[in-house]
Amino acid sequence: MRELVCNLHIHSKYSDGTGDYATIANAALRQNLDVVIITDHNVLVEGVERFIESGGKKVLLLTGEEVHDQNRLPQKNHTLVIGARREVSSFAGDPQKLMDEVAKLEGSTFLAHPHEYDLPMFHEPDISWVSWEVNGYTGFELWNGFSEFKTYARSFPKAMFYAFFPEFMAHSPHPTTLKKWDELLTAGRKIFAVGGSDSHALDFRKGFFQKTVLPYDFHFSAINNHLLVQNELSGNIDLDSRQVYFALKHGSSFIGYDLPASTRGFTFTLETEDQLAQMGESVHLIRGGTIHVHSPSRADIEIVHNGKVIQNSENVSQLVKTVTENGYYRVQCKINFLGKKRGWIYTNPIFCEH
Repeated sequence: MRELVCNLHIHSKYSDGTGDYATIANAALRQNLDVVIITDHNVLVEGVERFIESGGKKVLLLTGEEVHDQNRLPQKNHTLVIGARREVSSFAGDPQKLMDEVAKLEGSTFLAHPHEYDLPMFHEPDISWVSWEVNGYTGFELWNGFSEFKTYARSFPKAMFYAFFPEFMAHSPHPTTLKKWDELLTAGRKIFAVGGSDSHALDFRKGFFQKTVLPYDFHFSAINNHLLVQNELSGNIDLDSRQVYFALKHGSSFIGYDLPASTRGFTFTLETEDQLAQMGESVHLIRGGTIHVHSPSRADIEIVHNGKVIQNSENVSQLVKTVTENGYYRVQCKINFLGKKRGWIYTNPIFCEH
């Protein structure tokens, strides 16, 4: 398997971001990303997907969209639509219809920032997901970079602190979202997780003072998706985009907070007598199996089974555990950074079935 680093949930000048595609792509190249997926609000910008190369590096630029009902106040139920390759914002008023139509197009749907707070001082509302009766979506945006800003910037001084020193901002996915994900997984739903930067590179002006708040470069250095794919990027947009979309749709990935330390090279597998499962895959656990975790840096590593932590090893880079029970297993890691223990890696599950 090959590993591609992908940043998604990005906004450009086509909606409420400030950067054009060249600006976004160059930021991605500087941060050594392999793929960026731009998801502007209720618009699928077509005909712009391409490889951009500079200095011996290349990045694959893809487009999806963030769909929501603009007539709804407040505008809850934002959905990231990826890989549908067709405009679907006309279904925004009916979330279930949206999920069904994207499924017909063999695309993926991820509930964007399922739980977050408002930020009145910047006229930012709480746009959490509320229509939990909907089914058929691919997964959650488990960790959203801009939502985390809204979580911790609860006063003007704190907002200014995080605007100037964003490296102090990320702590972990929203606890309510993490709990909801485990609840659905335990109930038998195969719901996969992605991390989203929700990058806008917003311009802040006050008098003669001007600053770009949470620029693209910062977001691309932080919360990313590490995809396990069959092949390195070939330069063929159709083939390369298909394997990117396949990995996201089938949970063959983990979320890595790459700012404290690169998460490239992390692995989590479950081995039985005759199968070796990667993230997002299923195995038949007849006579037990063995979980193998390898971390590129020392961290606190937890194994979660059906919503409960069954192994917690501190400051390790390897972890091996024998398991015998069916259900799902996922891994989460924490690392010390800037005086706090922060979330670092959150994997998609491996499913064990009869």
